[in-house]
Amino acid sequence: MPTDSQKMPNNSPPLEFKSGSFAVPILLLFTNDLTVIGQQLHEKVDLAPEFFKSSPLIFDVQELNKQNLDIDISALVIVIRQAGLLPTGIRGGNVLQNQIAVDLLIPVYSAHSIHITPTDSQKQKQKITVPEPIVDAVITTKMITRPIRSGQRIYAAGDLVVLAQVSAGAEIMADGNIHVYGSLRGRALAGVQGNVNARIFCSDLQAELISIAGTYKISDDMIDIVSKKFVQVYLQEHTLIIENIE
Repeated sequence: MPTDSQKMPNNSPPLEFKSGSFAVPILLLFTNDLTVIGQQLHEKVDLAPEFFKSSPLIFDVQELNKQNLDIDISALVIVIRQAGLLPTGIRGGNVLQNQIAVDLLIPVYSAHSIHITPTDSQKQKQKITVPEPIVDAVITTKMITRPIRSGQRIYAAGDLVVLAQVSAGAEIMADGNIHVYGSLRGRALAGVQGNVNARIFCSDLQAELISIAGTYKISDDMIDIVSKKFVQVYLQEHTLIIENIE
């Protein structure tokens, strides 16, 4: 029997499950050379160590399997961990790869697509990728009126509007656009679910890192940006563009 000090207040349950949405980087692999993968990972992490430090990571081997390039999943996990990242999922794996991942306590994720082979009457055999149906949802805007302090992380399923400053060491994320009407000194990640049309609007850009749909720039890439000016950030041909708003 639990003691009085162990009882939950107000007869609350000891735990509960809730659905949530988190931005987890996905590592797309196009080579099975573990040495090259390790070198590239360390180079990426060195560019933004605070951003990648102990970051969860899903690795995708779908392209390797399309090219019939085998890869040692156990060794790959070691390489990823040696770079300071935490592999938390595999995507696009075959039966053997998925089983090895499960044995390593790494979950298996769907590749989010199916392949259909046309009938012979269509004369041309090809694989068609059909995306999963999109369920209509009400997208709301989250508004934050207080300063976001170092160590805090804020996520919005739609757009995110911050009416105060975002301190260094803080992180804000949104599936849609991000608007910051104070100084942005932390990290801002828009379009975290892959929305390449998302934008970041800011009145004073001094960020450690900005990202749209996974494409990012760190502070060293923004040394020419004049502070205390309204800017917008958007993707153009896989490149982040920072543009003044007159």
